[in-house]
Amino acid sequence: MASTNANVWGLQDPSLIKYQSYIDGKWVSAKEGGTILVTNPATDEELGTVPEMGLEEAKSAIAAAGKAFASWGKTTAKHRHDILMKFYSLMQEHNDDLARIITLENGKTFTEAKGENAYSASFMEWYAEEAVRTYGEHIPSPFTNIRNVVIKQPVGVVSILTPWNFPSAMITRKLGAALAAGCTAVIKPPPETPFSALALAELSRRAGVPDGVINIVTTQKNVIEVGREMCESKTVKKVSFTGSTPVAKSLYGMAASTLKKISIEAGGNAPFIVFDDADIDKAVEGAIACKFRGSGQTCVCANRIYVQSSVYADFASKLAEKVTAFKVGNGLDETTTHGPLIHEKAISKVTRHVEDAVSRGAQVLVGGKRVDGAGTFFTPTVLSEVPAGALFNVEETFGPVAALTKFETEEEVVALANDADVGLAGYFFSRDVGRVWRVAEALEVGMVGTNTGLISHATIPFGGVKESGIGREGGHGIEEYLNQKLIAFGGI
Repeated sequence: MASTNANVWGLQDPSLIKYQSYIDGKWVSAKEGGTILVTNPATDEELGTVPEMGLEEAKSAIAAAGKAFASWGKTTAKHRHDILMKFYSLMQEHNDDLARIITLENGKTFTEAKGENAYSASFMEWYAEEAVRTYGEHIPSPFTNIRNVVIKQPVGVVSILTPWNFPSAMITRKLGAALAAGCTAVIKPPPETPFSALALAELSRRAGVPDGVINIVTTQKNVIEVGREMCESKTVKKVSFTGSTPVAKSLYGMAASTLKKISIEAGGNAPFIVFDDADIDKAVEGAIACKFRGSGQTCVCANRIYVQSSVYADFASKLAEKVTAFKVGNGLDETTTHGPLIHEKAISKVTRHVEDAVSRGAQVLVGGKRVDGAGTFFTPTVLSEVPAGALFNVEETFGPVAALTKFETEEEVVALANDADVGLAGYFFSRDVGRVWRVAEALEVGMVGTNTGLISHATIPFGGVKESGIGREGGHGIEEYLNQKLIAFGGI
């Protein structure tokens, strides 16, 4: 049975905390009784447990979604719009509680968590409006007795698999589109941060989402068999995943067994370029917003920071000065600017990257080590003179380290930026309008921020190229959850 630690949450509405999974409108425990322990990464305190679901429960959730699709898929766009707007309003109404849940299980600051909930809710609002804009079309026929009409229909049951770095927003970015299109869903949240997902399920019930339309299966040790069922089941017609590239490739292979539609947002290794004509103060602000958001644990974080040699020293000193003022600590402390990393594996990876860079000649300007004591904290760090061959420039770090590499020419840095198997986001600062166009077009990424370190919101197409993924979320992402159908009217 699930264990609870109700005193730790401190919510205005304690009923938002659920210690069971959600299948076919019911809160259920694992049939074999297993549980997953969830802890606060800032304090190591136990938050409670959720069920360790397995293959049988995954099949039940998929069956429930399949059954619910028979009716949900036939509802009007206006009906779905109204339910999504109610969902949006409930997320706003419970903003502080939802943010507190995010902070406790993920570690990010309360300010950032409130920002995530607002961002998360915005997908419900956006897709509510998109629901009523899924227009078909008439296509002129070359024959006088034929009329061609194209309509759009929901694909069916959708499997949604999400990461821990945005426990709420990575769900709604997919779920909002799915519900708006008329699809039903089975969601597998990460074992590190399941409580945000379960709180959303509770709000969906209050918003009027029918039983079986949303199902949540929590799992950890059974993740391989659950994930395989979510990808290979013939009932499931689409898979949407956000996470690492290796896992994305594995799931893509499973989904290919039945040629499912698929959306993937996989790993990034974002370049951040500062040219000599940039506004250096603005570039520093952009780097801080882009690199250190969520303590560096976002897929669009600046990972490879390239600075032109003539402004390198100025940029490095100003960035180091700003980072020195950061305060690491519990996200619920109002004075904290940056929270912990998610777990020990994250600490180990960041430490390995720092040690590798230093061994290759990099200099530590700020930080560079783990914070002693409870929790998984790493000091916000700035490294200078990081060589191009260092691990920072080869693989995604996912931590609060700004690794600075010097470059000389535009051609050189574009080549460095594009020397990666992935291509999610890229950033650069320049006041030369010609250079802005050239570099923006030359970067091999799905999204470019020019003179800004923040690019993501509900209205834009979010996604990458190369091994960073397939498809887009946000913007017109509802199209990923719809099939086009031609109806040719003859005998006219």
